Amino acid sequence: MKILRRIGVPPSARGSASGANCPDLFELSDGNFAVIGTEATEALEGELPSDASRADYERIVVVSRETLIRAKADIPDA
Repeated sequence: MKILRRIGVPPSARGSASGANCPDLFELSDGNFAVIGTEATEALEGELPSDASRADYERIVVVSRETLIRAKADIPDA
């Protein structure tokens, strides 16, 4: 599995002072997506709806609204 491309704009285009260490989205060679965000499993797990759950190896990650909105145009429809 490899990172094929960034989805959306780089952190520097979203106001990151250093241009790094910010939420980011990437498309992977296997068709999946990787997310860099703030780990929030403990804070949000109790807020999941009754029909949602996570496996022990999964984490809940928060990505800023701006990151997703600016990535929308790059996310494939299918």
